[in-house]
Amino acid sequence: MTLGVALAHTPVTNYVEEVVQQARAVADSGVGSVWFGQRMDYDSPALAAIVGREVPELEVGTSAIPVIGRHPLLISAQAQTAQAATNGRYHLGLALGSTLAASAFGLPFDRPIARLREFLTGLRELLDTGTADFHGELLTVTPPLPTALAGAQPRVPVLVAAMGQQALRVSGELADGILPYLAGPKTLGEHIVPAVSKSAGAAPRIVAFVPGVVTSDIEGTRAKAVEQLAFYEQVPSYRRVIELEGATRAADLAVIGSEETVAAEIQRYFDAGATEVVLTSTDLAGPEDQRRTWKLLGELAHR
Repeated sequence: MTLGVALAHTPVTNYVEEVVQQARAVADSGVGSVWFGQRMDYDSPALAAIVGREVPELEVGTSAIPVIGRHPLLISAQAQTAQAATNGRYHLGLALGSTLAASAFGLPFDRPIARLREFLTGLRELLDTGTADFHGELLTVTPPLPTALAGAQPRVPVLVAAMGQQALRVSGELADGILPYLAGPKTLGEHIVPAVSKSAGAAPRIVAFVPGVVTSDIEGTRAKAVEQLAFYEQVPSYRRVIELEGATRAADLAVIGSEETVAAEIQRYFDAGATEVVLTSTDLAGPEDQRRTWKLLGELAHR
């Protein structure tokens, strides 16, 4: 099994130092990768580059950088720098964005699928050829200088946090895989994997992000999940996949319970077509259960 952990941390003194320490603990547990969301206080490719440099046992990834308010030239440079810093262990995750991200930049959130298509087209040309001559309706990518970075090999894999049918089609055509979140095994197997595979030239990577924690305090942890994940119930793309799974709340998709329970649920995602599973929200039940969760993932990864 290819398994990973999405790291999020409440800093005490220095966020970067403390996340590096967390990543070392993840690696010591035998888990193979750590992933970082893009927030508004840190830069995820830079953080991934630092962690990958400091903890060379780990693959590192971002999940996911909204394309709105950004440009393929800048993202290509960031991604290649992270790839060179980690000696080829960086994975770039992108997202369409949202009205929240758009408002932060003072931009309209319109034509997201068209923007994603143009962004991926320009970015792919940059990563594949070291230059680009792309003129779209929404983006122009025409660098006056070469854009290939020495040492940024192999080519940075590009994954998209896509779950809607149009986004899945574009991602299948132009990206290396997808990063679905809160899409349960039924939804993954019946809706998401078939849609992205249909438009992909090669078998796409399906990196399923799943909230999950090993704990004995199932009721208390579930209550925390209800509170922490409620935000996603207001986002149409997440609301859709929650409903497709037959659930009513985002927390219904959280995998909470014993080692046996969590291991069995993870296997369901692989059976549904996931090529990798990344657990998020592993801190829901506190540090001790977080380490217990990482230990299980490390054991599963080496079976």
